Amino acid sequence: MNTPLVSIITVNFKQPDVTCELLNSLKKISYKNIEIWVVDNFSDGALKARLNADYPEVKVIESKKNLGFAGGNNLAITQANGKYLMLLNNDTEVKEDFLEPLVEVMENNSKVGICSSKLHYFYHPEIIQYAGSSDLHPYKIQSFAIGYGVKDMGQYDEIAPTNLAHGAAMMVRAEAVKEAGLMPEEFFLYYEEIDWCMKIREKGYLIYFVPKSLVLHKESISVGKQSALQVYYKTRNRILLARKWRKGLIKWFSLGYLSMVAIRDIFKFLLQRKFLLLKMYADALIWNLKGNYK
Repeated sequence: MNTPLVSIITVNFKQPDVTCELLNSLKKISYKNIEIWVVDNFSDGALKARLNADYPEVKVIESKKNLGFAGGNNLAITQANGKYLMLLNNDTEVKEDFLEPLVEVMENNSKVGICSSKLHYFYHPEIIQYAGSSDLHPYKIQSFAIGYGVKDMGQYDEIAPTNLAHGAAMMVRAEAVKEAGLMPEEFFLYYEEIDWCMKIREKGYLIYFVPKSLVLHKESISVGKQSALQVYYKTRNRILLARKWRKGLIKWFSLGYLSMVAIRDIFKFLLQRKFLLLKMYADALIWNLKGNYK
């Protein structure tokens, strides 16, 4: 198999120990033609000093601002040298042979723009988080991960085209990025990889699920369940996706459906007296009503 340069990119935001755990797992991988980039969002300089001492091979980019998931990744994407870009959440750990299957699929078919690894839960390593994805629903603006929450019995072990990649572990062809553009920064957090997948698909590229590439995801570390941050960006960006990708009557059906969901959740938060979440939900709706992002 050919071994082109792969640029491995991860973004840190106030989780130095978690990021170092990922780097420790990357030290053990069998694919050697790599460069590793760590983007430190809202950096105070401490992580760079630590990585320079313990992982001198790692290239560190510091951002004084928190640029979000997309903006942080883009800082490294614009400087990376690899034929392929391997984007990994910093709260993942990888199996030693996880890169070879992804590179092999990419090298064998130039129309594959993105390959996505199989994801298992780190703390429940027999349970699948992602084994491919449905497409985005026409008006609900939701997709579902194939195999989510079930025990891995080898039932999803075939390489296959899929609709959307999972942002926790996705390899992207650098040429596809040149054609489709960088990861969309207007999302800041959540749904940006869906928008990016759709842009890359729009350029004629395919997305593949590659089950022999296994990554373990510590999902709950990044953002807590039902946190204010999660409620705001998931609500805001789901509506934004509808505004960007739906046209004509389907767009109005979609926005109507999302409005009904909004009314339901507003009443739910009121009854539960979760006033901070209610405010975040309202702020997300107002952001879209103001016409942010044209």
